[in-house]
Amino acid sequence: RFQIQRGKTDPTGYKSLGDCFRTICQREGILGFYKGIFPPILAETPKRAVKFFTFEQYKKLLGYASLPPGLAFAVAGLGSGLTEAVVVNPFEVVKVTLQTNRDAFTEQPSSFVQARQIIKTDGLGFQGLNKGLTATLGRHGVFNMVYFGFYFNVKNILPVNKDPNLEFLRKFGIGLVSGTIASIINIPFDVAKSRIQGPQPVPGEIKYKTCFKTMATVYKEEG
Repeated sequence: RFQIQRGKTDPTGYKSLGDCFRTICQREGILGFYKGIFPPILAETPKRAVKFFTFEQYKKLLGYASLPPGLAFAVAGLGSGLTEAVVVNPFEVVKVTLQTNRDAFTEQPSSFVQARQIIKTDGLGFQGLNKGLTATLGRHGVFNMVYFGFYFNVKNILPVNKDPNLEFLRKFGIGLVSGTIASIINIPFDVAKSRIQGPQPVPGEIKYKTCFKTMATVYKEEG
């Protein structure tokens, strides 16, 4: 919710992350924090399956290209992220639409009703259930490219520990750093995705339309 704000002039904006939590709790109740939870749950299993299956397949294909291992991992990660994005984007559109609904949790439509409404109003294309696909491709593609590329390269550099506890900490630490760096690099795409898929500042007027133009607008207006 905090990410979807439309600049400092947004009359419904939140002053800080803490203010966002307090306002949602007061106006929408505890369940307000769980709006749009069903689409991610539905998408999680196919998302993970696609992510890791396609990563292995792209990695095998890149083996024939004689690329350096580090580059092969990064490119395979990029490919898996782009494929994953195509699968999850419709779920993301429904999720963001539900999360930006400021009615009480019990008053908002179900995920299936919301999905049908989006299809009925805007169709299945880039204005409807696949709105913001380019930004989602960027979000998942960049994240997986950095994550897998960093994780496997660093894991191969740092020596394996014979102690199972230290080995767990080694892998956990590499995964934590990989995820943090990937999140920092891909967050502009995530903000663009949320702005495009969320409500526009002026009803009937599309301000956030394409991925890179949205990034440019956010940078110009908000830094």
